[in-house]
Amino acid sequence: MEKHNASPKRRIIRETVMQGLYATEIAKDPPQHIIETLFEELTNNTANYDFAVSLYLKTLQHQLELDTIIKQKTQHWDFHRIALIDKILLRIAVCELLHFPDIPPKVSINEAIEIAKMYSTDNSGTFINGILDSILEEMQKNGSLKKSGRGLLNTTTKKNS
Repeated sequence: MEKHNASPKRRIIRETVMQGLYATEIAKDPPQHIIETLFEELTNNTANYDFAVSLYLKTLQHQLELDTIIKQKTQHWDFHRIALIDKILLRIAVCELLHFPDIPPKVSINEAIEIAKMYSTDNSGTFINGILDSILEEMQKNGSLKKSGRGLLNTTTKKNS
């Protein structure tokens, strides 16, 4: 059974996904090239490799949806002026909230904050925390947070039967 606390391996995977998304954004590298080069070191562990590829591809696939959600919570900021690393980390975390039902919301949020502290501006951790907390709260209210599994039940909204 997978542990739900963030493991150092998962943090490294998220950092690698962030780097892949950055390369895609800046250099316009095709996704397959990113997967073949950047994620190659993860191929010795199928679960880690699959998670990295899935997170990378789902974040790319749903980028318009993710950006729309993020823009709703960053109305006081000019979206194109938000630090690129911050945008990428927000996309990854929101993608996990929406499309990875086995990852607890707190893990997704904390990982984004910690990675931002290492790779982005001094204020990025606080900025990302505020945006993601607001997105999570709205998802809980409107029922769009679909999390299942042990340790996740207290972070989901009640379903109407």
